[in-house]
Amino acid sequence: MKLSESEIKYVVITEQNYPEVQLIYSHGLETRNATFETTVPDWKKWDQSHLQHGRIGILKDHRMVGWGALTKVSDRCVYEGVAEISVYIHKDFWGQGVGTMIMQKLISESEANGIWSLMSGVFPENKSSIQLHLKEGFRIIGTRERIAQLDGVWRDTVLLQRRSEKVGI
Repeated sequence: MKLSESEIKYVVITEQNYPEVQLIYSHGLETRNATFETTVPDWKKWDQSHLQHGRIGILKDHRMVGWGALTKVSDRCVYEGVAEISVYIHKDFWGQGVGTMIMQKLISESEANGIWSLMSGVFPENKSSIQLHLKEGFRIIGTRERIAQLDGVWRDTVLLQRRSEKVGI
């Protein structure tokens, strides 16, 4: 069953609620189809690697059920309006619309902060993530073949991009 906006609350990810983010992130690591990471970063590393805006958690009954965040793709000034998007859902809430809510909120937040292009690299096996991106206006721009290894196995990622129709036009 899909969650409704009236059942949830959006929160900013902070050091205080980061343990809930870590738990959800660990679910993604367990699937081996969400990230090349093999361990969940501590708060300091996570905080330093993500933009200060676009750190969104969703609570249902005071429990974090999903989160999303934005990361710079480059330190070069010409790419200041380009960010990578990440969305992770608690395994008990997969298929309930949480990803859509987070994605839409991140898109709005990114545009409010001058981001004109969102990028995402998704394992081709993660079909639900690819479908979510496509539903929210991303397009597949290619496949990065054998881009990196996970558990000693070369993996591909599908590269997706969403170009804002509001920022940088």
